[in-house]
Amino acid sequence: MINSMQLLTVGQIIVALLLISTILLQSEGSGLSSVLGGSQFYGTRRGVEKVVFGSTVALAIIFILLSLIAYLN
Repeated sequence: MINSMQLLTVGQIIVALLLISTILLQSEGSGLSSVLGGSQFYGTRRGVEKVVFGSTVALAIIFILLSLIAYLN
């Protein structure tokens, strides 16, 4: 039987791994636009970079919420 604390821990691990991968995709020197052959405009995000940025923000918020819930439990 899986209790809620184990479920929160597994959720935190999964979200942390996804968060690390999205942060690594955003490295400034080798952004996705330069990998895909596009030019890099500072200040604007387009296409895949915009999705990765939004995903990073969402994953960070989810991770913080999971951590707070685990702490208060």
